[in-house]
Amino acid sequence: MIIAHKIALDPNNVQATSFAKAAGTARFAYNWALAEWQRQYEAWKADNSLPKPSQQSLRRQLNAIKRERFPWMLEVTKCAPQMAIIQLGDAFENFFAGRASYPQARKKGRDDRFTLTNDQFSIDGCRIRIPHLGRVRMRESLRCTGNILVATISRVADRRCGSITVDTQDTPQRCAEHQGAVGVDLGVSALATRSTGDPITGPQPPKALRDRLRRLARRLSRKQQGSCNRAKANPKLARLHARIATIRQDALQKLTSDRTRRCHTIVIEDLNVRGMVKNRRLARSIADMGFYEFRRQLESKAERRGGHIVVAARFFARSTTCSDCGHVLDMLPLSVRKWTCPACGAAHDRDVHAAKNLLAYGLAALSGPTASSAGCKACGEEGSGFGCKSKAKPASVKQEVSFVPV
Repeated sequence: MIIAHKIALDPNNVQATSFAKAAGTARFAYNWALAEWQRQYEAWKADNSLPKPSQQSLRRQLNAIKRERFPWMLEVTKCAPQMAIIQLGDAFENFFAGRASYPQARKKGRDDRFTLTNDQFSIDGCRIRIPHLGRVRMRESLRCTGNILVATISRVADRRCGSITVDTQDTPQRCAEHQGAVGVDLGVSALATRSTGDPITGPQPPKALRDRLRRLARRLSRKQQGSCNRAKANPKLARLHARIATIRQDALQKLTSDRTRRCHTIVIEDLNVRGMVKNRRLARSIADMGFYEFRRQLESKAERRGGHIVVAARFFARSTTCSDCGHVLDMLPLSVRKWTCPACGAAHDRDVHAAKNLLAYGLAALSGPTASSAGCKACGEEGSGFGCKSKAKPASVKQEVSFVPV
């Protein structure tokens, strides 16, 4: 099982400067390889006798010319440009497989990162040792044990972080089964409402941080491009954005860990988040809740603990179907939070009722012989909903690894 642990670093000024140089070299190599790939691919389409571009050929080409054309690349580790080109090859592979969009050029200030292979660094307690840099202090020790694969050094606002990927040999943890299965309905006022009836408050940042974010964004927009005042205001806004993102991530990590510990089967809905955020009245609230990240963390942690995540079909009528008699309403406006079934007279709370219908859907899908054709997806299976393709596996950025005694 491959797990990544993201840890904050405390480099000194010399080490921080070297990190910036390595990140800039990796970004330059990525953009250079992207331009070369496009040029060689167009030439190959015009004349098939020419070689087709690949990340191996681009790496050899860069090694042949970097001493004469880019001598400053020799000041940083060789892994920075080489791993950037390998990542570009993976991006093109995902693009041609239909799992991702076309690779875009990396930008300074947004893509400040570089990757090291396991022969270019070592871990010693709360320090990571990098050649030509020495030991860089980490805020905490590595929690995962196993074969260390790679480490990615990135910049978030003004803080350096290291994401260390480890191939562990741990067996899947058992999840607690005393609460059995549960249906979870996602919402805006409450992030999740369980079929047991209790809502879960979402990761909403404090109002004071939102007000300060608005003020700092307004101040930054008034600064002149390229001025020193703008250079001072930009890090302040970036730090506040990072703090708000950390608040959201911490709440989601705690919530998903608690759910997967307690329940072996969790049924959630397949939401069109991209379409939902187009509603300008609800976009910020939906972004605060992080529906996609909630689902991604649930699937990852449930798979680690041997649990099941069932994703109901996107057009399953969870809110308009009566759980007592099965009557389906023709229309139920979003503003109606409670309704009474016209057939049997049962009173329903919209969110709790939807969670109960999701639970019944998931149990029927797992036990029925046509579970895969019903539009559900259990953890570890291919796709979800109506025959969607599996996406490229993202690099894990989990903040915590929790263990449950067997």
